[in-house]
Amino acid sequence: MLSTLPAGIGRPSRPASTPDPWWRDAVIYQVYVRSFLDSTGDGIGDLAGVRAGLPYLRKLGVDGIWLSPFYPSPQHDHGYDVADYQGVDPVYGDLAEFDRLVADARRLGLRLLLDIVPNHCSSEHPWFREALAAGPGGAARSRFHFAPGRGPDGAEPPNNWRAMFGGPAWSRVTEPDGTPGEWYLHLFTPEQPDLNWRDPAVGDDFEQVLRFWLDRGVDGFRIDVAAGLFKHPALPDSDDPFADERARDSVNPLAWNQPEVHDVWRRWRSVCEEYAARDGHDRLLVGEVSVPTAREHAEYVRPDELHQAFFFDLLSAPWDADAFRSTIDEAIRDIAGTGSTVTWVLNNHDQVRTVTRYAGEPGVEGSGLGAARARAAALLMLALPGAAYVYQGEELGLPEVLDLPDEVLTDPIFHRTGSRKRIRDGCRVPLPWSGHASPFGFSQGAAGARPWLPQPEWFAEHATDRALADTRSFWHLYRDGLQLRRSLPQLGEGTLRWLDAPPQVLAMARGDGLICAVNFGTEPVPAPVTGTPLLSSGPCPDGVLPGATAAWWTGDHPAS
Repeated sequence: MLSTLPAGIGRPSRPASTPDPWWRDAVIYQVYVRSFLDSTGDGIGDLAGVRAGLPYLRKLGVDGIWLSPFYPSPQHDHGYDVADYQGVDPVYGDLAEFDRLVADARRLGLRLLLDIVPNHCSSEHPWFREALAAGPGGAARSRFHFAPGRGPDGAEPPNNWRAMFGGPAWSRVTEPDGTPGEWYLHLFTPEQPDLNWRDPAVGDDFEQVLRFWLDRGVDGFRIDVAAGLFKHPALPDSDDPFADERARDSVNPLAWNQPEVHDVWRRWRSVCEEYAARDGHDRLLVGEVSVPTAREHAEYVRPDELHQAFFFDLLSAPWDADAFRSTIDEAIRDIAGTGSTVTWVLNNHDQVRTVTRYAGEPGVEGSGLGAARARAAALLMLALPGAAYVYQGEELGLPEVLDLPDEVLTDPIFHRTGSRKRIRDGCRVPLPWSGHASPFGFSQGAAGARPWLPQPEWFAEHATDRALADTRSFWHLYRDGLQLRRSLPQLGEGTLRWLDAPPQVLAMARGDGLICAVNFGTEPVPAPVTGTPLLSSGPCPDGVLPGATAAWWTGDHPAS
């Protein structure tokens, strides 16, 4: 539903002598590597599969990609338990394949971001193995949070903290002499010991990791658990030890958002600035920052810290016009006020997919309403000032897979708690590319390869080949929105002005003569401008904005 672009409209180019802040309004596509495309037929996506999919992503129109962890790992949390920060797990390829991926991405004009995990590593990382072998008081243990237990014989954990993925946040080790020994901290799983960033060696090691990948040509990093790293130095008891376990989020103020973490981001920013000074191209740091308020969020994107931090409040906002407006206002006021731009997200590898989340009821059967709302939300996000991130499969309108059998679930949350609540496997099922039966073109190396998570039969309705052939599909909505965003100077970075609108309708003006409106209600309302929409998320008759629909217009004649 994209109309012909007005002649002469295009985003002005910057003089060659100016900096290259490409990230300020970039749209980045998140690639969950093991579920994107399998080149070998083993049922697991890999780097060669990502490389094969780059032309597809270029055609979609994104500015770059963020890769989930592909480092050597025992895969207790699918790569977020890193055993070697400077390598590639054989299941995903090798460094030579990674270098080919970098070269192809550069040739296609796509930026490449890596996922880095500095809060914790794998219990199989040489650092942790050395710490275990060193025994109490050994220098290697200072890299982690080791502490003696409480109670008789030290048999109780050092404090009452709980892990976000369930259970106590401490595990006891057996010392080299075979006796029960100290405890170590893990805010996720026992296989992911938290690093102690108060030890200077940890910071030095991670600077080396950054430089290793920057020297191989990456354009930046998505930083896992960016509000973590430092814990209260005394490791005291929490007033609400079950908060993190209940929320599956960074709630415990003794374990998250400590002030010292900002020194780390200043150091990392200086490394990125060093590389940018060499060739004039910014290297990006974008943080997974889970903090209570937008004001605290803004502290992470001050001019000498992270370039961006994901603003999750839009993702968690209820489907309501007032809630969306207040969330957007708060972000623009507090975050854009630092000189950064807001980084909008509607979904990622840890969240229920938008089609299902917005359906208002469980199951694929509720996806009609959910799909309409997800399409409208996507168009709204792409119209907001700042940057945006799109999780793979959102451009296909994939619903969450809710009925995976217990025996195939891999999420450590399920295995530690026995509960399916907030598990993440349902949004990580491998993508459908083509055909009418699993593996739907996902596994390229051998016919009939079984994907690492089973794909439901209804994935056929969302396969990429069908989406490309149907101009009314999610894919074309995203592609058309991205094309306009790149071409219209009013979109991307800039200002936003709210317009008067009926209840449950948001209408905003972007720059000169571009209006985006979203009807959060169920009944049609008069359109806020006269004329034909430039782009809409669903059928949009002249002069009308249907329920659960978003539209963009050009022109400067608001309807009375």
